[in-house]
Amino acid sequence: MARERRLFSEEFKREAVKLVGQPGASKAAIARDLGIGANLLGRWCRDANVDAEVTGGGEKVSTQEYERMRRELAKVKTERDILKKAPRLLRSRPQVKYGFIAKYRAIWPTRTMCRLLGVSSSGFYDWLGRPISAHERENAQLLKAIKHSHEASDGTYGSPRVVRDLIDAGFACSENRVARLMKAAGIKARHKRRRAPGQLDSPVHAIAPNLLDRQFEAPGPNQKWAADFTYVWTGEGWLFVAVVLDLYSRRVVGWSMQPTMTAQLVMDALLMAIFRRGRPRAVLHHSDQGSQYTSEDFQRLLESHGIVCSMSRRGNCWDNAAMESFFSTLKTERLSKKHYRTRDDLRADVFDYIERFYNPRRRHSTLGYISPVQFENLKCA
Repeated sequence: MARERRLFSEEFKREAVKLVGQPGASKAAIARDLGIGANLLGRWCRDANVDAEVTGGGEKVSTQEYERMRRELAKVKTERDILKKAPRLLRSRPQVKYGFIAKYRAIWPTRTMCRLLGVSSSGFYDWLGRPISAHERENAQLLKAIKHSHEASDGTYGSPRVVRDLIDAGFACSENRVARLMKAAGIKARHKRRRAPGQLDSPVHAIAPNLLDRQFEAPGPNQKWAADFTYVWTGEGWLFVAVVLDLYSRRVVGWSMQPTMTAQLVMDALLMAIFRRGRPRAVLHHSDQGSQYTSEDFQRLLESHGIVCSMSRRGNCWDNAAMESFFSTLKTERLSKKHYRTRDDLRADVFDYIERFYNPRRRHSTLGYISPVQFENLKCA
């Protein structure tokens, strides 16, 4: 039987090209992991003006050069972290800078901090050996009382409430002084929990019956697809990750990542699945009753490709347990271990997990401890 030509979305191509640009990356290995030809990946790189695996001189990066670049990058990151932690100290008096250096010298090199803050290391060590002043002793006593008040409130008190505890205990101090000491000691009031993004009230266009009925096994590929999306916090805000899973092999056949929770998010994931799997017909597509899946645009997309719609009962997550299990695995094995500074950092890591680990390599208990790609290759050979 002739093999269907696969099409890849621009989102997939961008993330694949990013992998090639990483230090020490092998284009051949990346292409093998993604299940595509090295020539195809090379063409994507050329289209994106990315120089795969070579330097300006046309030679591969040597191990020594890679290690030098890695050390240089580590040095830059250390300097960045120090300056990020002490942005207001650059104009402070030397004694304030010395206090910062003394606090963090177990984390960062003393000489590096002295150089970045514009003080001499000899001056710091002279300061370190001096006897404590009366003002510093008073601050130390005050800080001890601040910690006691903060701990007694179960970590919920900020400076406005802490200063009132201190005044009642007989200390003469201002709220600004307490706030300054708390900030220097890293003592913070417990913030309200970050609210998960909620869905805006929107009209429900179509509710389909639960045709899947918790039958999470399929006799062949492209017969039952499950879909859902989740969200992950980054330093730039939420990133929403939509996924389509083939229940036959538990393979991720479609995905999309966007900063907003719209119908376009789940439509892009479905379109990736349709094109990567050769435009199959009569697939059963199962999701929850979220407004993105009930929207008129999404329902029209299903109908135009001959896909049958199935939906979980309202408020019953077990009707889509396969997707719940996948997202739990994704977060446990990869996402919960890290904090992502940007959405692009998170996109790259999700792409790497799905396309280079989960699909081609991760052993799945439901499949007899082989990967989804291996399962399909064995069964469909």
